[in-house]
Amino acid sequence: MPLIVVSGQAGIGKTTLVSKWMRSLSAEFPHGQFYADLRGHSGGVPVGPGEILGQFLRALGAGPPPADPVERGALWRSLTAERRIAVMLDNAFTAAQVRPLLLAGTDGLVVVTSRRRLTGLRMQGAGFHQLDALGADAGIELITRGIGEDRVAGEIASVRRLVALCAGLPLAVCLASARLATRPRQSVGALADALARNAGGDRLAALEVEGETSVRTALDASYAVLSEETARLYRTLGLLPVRTFDALTAAAACGESLDWAERRLDELVEANLVEDVGPDSCRLHDLLRIHAHDRAVEDDTEAAREEALRRFCDWSLFTATAAQQRLTPAQFTLPRVYAHPPGPGLPLPFDDDVTALGWLDAHRTQLLDAVRLASRSGWYDTSWMLTDALWPLFLRLRHYEAWIEAHGIGLDAARRAGNREAERQMLNSGAIGLGAAGRTEEATAWYRDSLAAARAAGDVRDEGQALMGLGACHREAGRPDEAVSHLNRAIAVWEECGYPRGAALARTTLGEIALAAGDPEEASACFAHAHAALVAVNDPHDAARSLVFLGRARVRAGAYAEGVAKMNDALAVFTASGAAFWQARALEMLGDSAAEQGDAPSAEAFLARARALFATTSPADARRLAVSG
Repeated sequence: MPLIVVSGQAGIGKTTLVSKWMRSLSAEFPHGQFYADLRGHSGGVPVGPGEILGQFLRALGAGPPPADPVERGALWRSLTAERRIAVMLDNAFTAAQVRPLLLAGTDGLVVVTSRRRLTGLRMQGAGFHQLDALGADAGIELITRGIGEDRVAGEIASVRRLVALCAGLPLAVCLASARLATRPRQSVGALADALARNAGGDRLAALEVEGETSVRTALDASYAVLSEETARLYRTLGLLPVRTFDALTAAAACGESLDWAERRLDELVEANLVEDVGPDSCRLHDLLRIHAHDRAVEDDTEAAREEALRRFCDWSLFTATAAQQRLTPAQFTLPRVYAHPPGPGLPLPFDDDVTALGWLDAHRTQLLDAVRLASRSGWYDTSWMLTDALWPLFLRLRHYEAWIEAHGIGLDAARRAGNREAERQMLNSGAIGLGAAGRTEEATAWYRDSLAAARAAGDVRDEGQALMGLGACHREAGRPDEAVSHLNRAIAVWEECGYPRGAALARTTLGEIALAAGDPEEASACFAHAHAALVAVNDPHDAARSLVFLGRARVRAGAYAEGVAKMNDALAVFTASGAAFWQARALEMLGDSAAEQGDAPSAEAFLARARALFATTSPADARRLAVSG
């Protein structure tokens, strides 16, 4: 290709790479190699192409260059049309700066380096090469060249950690290496520890060596040429407690429209300050994130920084609540309160149950970060409300660690907010997670706290929830009689206060106990009663749960075809909604039923599918099936 653009963020090694590569090609370009620094990010005004053309023409021996820029360009193209020359245009700022310097012939080569992608040169047939950060092995090799193999071999784990802290940025790795080279008695581990302690600007300051270009200086130069609004977005992104983000998150945090955010993100991607890592997903390189955060601290007021973070939390709450309302409409939820309600111009990122659950799952790290941030910032209501909004994610996909951590934070936040109703909500839904994760004793303690709080408040509805939870814990602990007693008390409480959904959920657990005890007829009666009630209150997920158990009970009662049909109907509901854990449970029941019927091939097929789904939703169940298989 006669024109190549090599782009990448500051400090990635563009100039070094291209210079070395072009020196290796010197024999292929016998009429000479030309170099010009266009000073696109060197401070001051970038060099105009007319000035560079004058230098190039004098180097060709053309005498004093014409005063008119158009004539200079014409003479340059004429003189190079038949020559095999190579030109390196370093540190370019725009495509317009480059175009007058291109060659007329096809036998030459022009290589442009830039912190921007310069996509406008596509019209001139450019090929594009984007430089990424060094991998771990390459970073270790670079450190080795600076301080020697013996020193690296003695601290290989620390060297690997140092490369990671430099985020694979060659400039940062080289500066760290130079610092170690000037301190032969300092251990690599000591420098890595120093960088790890300095999570903010002090880490960039530590990556400075006298007489060398610092990482901070290089990034400041890239930041300085951003438009005012794009610079604001860059600073805001540095504040957010997330590694990846989309345009909606960026827009919400800035209090702007989606179109505004998309335009500014495009500029940041073009400037190689933000990486486009997938459909609707971007991220900040670790050192860039530190730099953006530092710029926010320096350039924005404390009030502006707090508002951006509060907007991020409110957007997370607003979107998760919308998903919750779609996925679990029958669930009782407490009112939501927003400091900065998202504007009507921001669309929800999902439009059906599957995409809503998919959004919750894809953003669960961001959502948990928002729970933590809200708690740390003293926005306690936001913290527990967001935990509550994540219920369908926890219920359907069983991310136990996140479930338990979020509810620990949410419970503390509800107590700090002085909201007793929210406290009971956190206790109940958190206890369900503890029980599902096999932490039965802890779950029992949470339910007991909830029961005491509900009775103190005279909240009959929550009293029933705690009683049902205690019944489930007794069942899990192998105490079926106590379990049945608590469940029947829960049903009585809920039927008295007019909460049929709760009574139906308790009857589903009673059915499970009867089925385990070898009484499929009693189990069928419980499941059928529960299913009818859950359908009536429009709770399709829990209705499908009772239906799959009803199908299994009918098989155990001898009605194989009827039972399989019901289990398949339930499986279809779980599949359509993306409830992977319950898909696996349904497949396991179908597999067990086929095995009891003597259909070994079908049984193995069902159980293999169940194991695959359990592997991502409940590893303990996956191991259990592997052992039993």
